[in-house]
Amino acid sequence: MKIQNKAIFLAILSVGVLSTIAPSAFAAEVSVPAGSGVPGCEETNECWFPAEISVGVGETVTWSNDDTAAHTVTSGSAADGPDDIFDSSLFMAGAEFSHTFDTEGTYPYFCMVHPWMAGTVIVGATAEGIMEEGLMISIEAEPAAAGETTDVTVTITMDGSSTEHVNYDVIATQGSDTVLDEKGVHDHDGVMTHTTSALPVDASSTMPVNVIVTFNGFGIDPPFTGPIGEGNTMQVVPEFGTIAMMVLGVGIVSIIALSAKSRVIPKL
Repeated sequence: MKIQNKAIFLAILSVGVLSTIAPSAFAAEVSVPAGSGVPGCEETNECWFPAEISVGVGETVTWSNDDTAAHTVTSGSAADGPDDIFDSSLFMAGAEFSHTFDTEGTYPYFCMVHPWMAGTVIVGATAEGIMEEGLMISIEAEPAAAGETTDVTVTITMDGSSTEHVNYDVIATQGSDTVLDEKGVHDHDGVMTHTTSALPVDASSTMPVNVIVTFNGFGIDPPFTGPIGEGNTMQVVPEFGTIAMMVLGVGIVSIIALSAKSRVIPKL
């Protein structure tokens, strides 16, 4: 009986620690790419990756310094200076800085050392889409293993209704590798699925697939209409459920195995 109790306790403990080992399905991470400390990255808006990120109220954004130079993550702008909402101070290569956003709004930020490095955090009610002038862009994707492709579904609506003749760009990267790059996409009903190339490594919280969608407007031929230039980003990482089932499965097997060993067989 004591052995069975220990087994049950082990299973409960295994499930209880899941929250500490399972990566978030909506990890909000921004990288400082290599070379950001040299002018020029601002021309392609790649001084931060992604340069614009959307999160929900109460979510935390983590910046990782993947460059060789030291940087700061300072709210405000180079033109107007810091606004004292958040500031990492100087953080070195390989270091991280995190900030939790509790209020909706748009938060520009820059690097005090390299002022051409400008980024934006957009905080709204949801991390799945961004609404601007009635425009909603949502991104759906599933994580995949190394050597596998993944489908990225982009849905664009206007004032909650489906749209016609949507134009946008969609780019997906993993680390320094571009796994999807489709520019000038034209779709008739605002819903389209794109397939990446094979991922270099497993999608994970440390190597997510970063998807960026940029809205180019409505229409068949230029000039297009609508809030051109708006966009949304998403990071594709493993869901909680897979790890939960693995750990729970181990716990259940432990119970079965230990219960079998402790079974009392009556003598005849």
